[in-house]
Amino acid sequence: MDNKSAPIEPVGSTGNSYGEKHVITNHRRSSVNAEVLQGEIFDERYETTQRGLKSRHAQMIALGGTIGTGLFVGSGQTLSRGGPAFILGSYIFMSFLIFCVVSCIVEVAAYLPTPGSSMNLFGYRYVSKSLGFAMGWLYFYSLGILVPYEITAAGLVIDYWNPPVNIAVWITIMIVVIVGLNALPVKFYGETEFWFAGTKVIMMTGLLLLSFILFWGGGPNHDRLGFRYWKHPGAANTYLAEGDTGRFLALLSTLVLSAFPFTFAPELLIATGGEMESPRRNLPVAARRYIYRLIFFYIGSVLAISVTCPSDDPALTSGEKGAGASAFVVGIKNAGIPVLDSIINAGIILSAWSSGNSFLYLSSRSLYALALSGNAPKVFKTCSKSGVPYWAVVASSLFCALAYLNVASSGAIVFNWFVNLTNTSGFISWICCGIVYLRFRKAREAQNVPLSDLPYKNKFGRFGAIFSMTGFTFLCLINGFNVFWPQNWNASSFLTAYIGIPIFLAIYFGHRIYSWSEPWAYDPLEVDLQTGMDHVLAEERPPKDTSGKPWYSKVQRIWS
Repeated sequence: MDNKSAPIEPVGSTGNSYGEKHVITNHRRSSVNAEVLQGEIFDERYETTQRGLKSRHAQMIALGGTIGTGLFVGSGQTLSRGGPAFILGSYIFMSFLIFCVVSCIVEVAAYLPTPGSSMNLFGYRYVSKSLGFAMGWLYFYSLGILVPYEITAAGLVIDYWNPPVNIAVWITIMIVVIVGLNALPVKFYGETEFWFAGTKVIMMTGLLLLSFILFWGGGPNHDRLGFRYWKHPGAANTYLAEGDTGRFLALLSTLVLSAFPFTFAPELLIATGGEMESPRRNLPVAARRYIYRLIFFYIGSVLAISVTCPSDDPALTSGEKGAGASAFVVGIKNAGIPVLDSIINAGIILSAWSSGNSFLYLSSRSLYALALSGNAPKVFKTCSKSGVPYWAVVASSLFCALAYLNVASSGAIVFNWFVNLTNTSGFISWICCGIVYLRFRKAREAQNVPLSDLPYKNKFGRFGAIFSMTGFTFLCLINGFNVFWPQNWNASSFLTAYIGIPIFLAIYFGHRIYSWSEPWAYDPLEVDLQTGMDHVLAEERPPKDTSGKPWYSKVQRIWS
């Protein structure tokens, strides 16, 4: 690897005219770091992941990949805690923060989406080895724990029908299917997620339409709801105290609770970049459409439940099985609509199954990226000929056994401790994503990489990164604020609310001590912005010619 400033013709003799139009200047970089990256990420002794995700797979995964029980069931608890005004305001605020994160990380990922594309690989590449190490292990264990969480949630939802079968049977079936899908080539994962996510999109669309009909009195009893529940029991609830203080605390609690449905959703979009066809073209498309997911599914869904379900309905907090705690199902029951609650129940099971599938994919790819960066045993970058990092999938699948803790009530307590470890993981991840973006941007500016070289440009710039980092730092610190009230205090609740922070810091500073000679952050002039660019550009394909197609093809392209 040399340091000369010369253009790279990434496609060589392939004759790919699309690639030849994208000539990237080879700016100054650290030759040592470039050689390390070339030897790890493009280690010719190992097979690599393959680009088996088509554009339609990527777009649908971006729309609904991680929408699961957090939105369909967890939103009921959030509505009960804060009331309709606070849950709507919290989701709007959270959606803005998440879109800031998406804009930041897609600019980073779309520039150089090498195999193993993940935020921990970019943290290792653009910030420091220690940050990449800490982020990678955070993703591995947090996402691994969320897989049995979603599997258990699906099993509990099945209990809504009181089947004569033990929940362990349903857990086993779902584990086998999820692990089996992740063990197949990525095109099978993409195809199943396309239909899973498509089903979620259809169900959400139907629920929003139903809510609109009930709003105007189109239900069986022709009771026009309007904004009745905003007036009684009221637009805002109180929590832990009365009056304005109680409403303020309810708002804080609602903000914290509203973050869970968004957890690790942006990171899934980045992880698919390493196995996506033409990622420099398709990742920006998925990012631009991400705003529709946030507005339509997240903000739209909480607006829908706020007008169809009263926040003081006892079913939201009475511990009813499965979808009985879903605000959507409560609203349907109150409207007197038969059968539909069971249909929504089935959709929630499918959503939990789909989310578990996505979380296992993310966890295994995070471990694979750790191995590529030299931060995990090399065996985990071993791939099959079809591009599956099978040892990474096996290691991540071991977390699924935690789901069996829920078969016994005593085990369920332990399981909840594990799940609570992930409560702050999303906040920590999004803070680190902002750091990665800022360091990438600093390196790009220092090395005079023109904006025209970026397939996607962050819409909010530094402001978006700093604002989101500030917001998520605040949310991380208040995550368990309610345990400081005398009636709520116990050591277990305090530890589960905040233990994720010292775990992450211990991993990060432990690696810092181990690699004391390494810089806290790379010199912007020595950040490697080029290694792998020739590989990525050589795999890019020209966009399909859509000229002459009918007008409705533009609508169709939203889904394909």
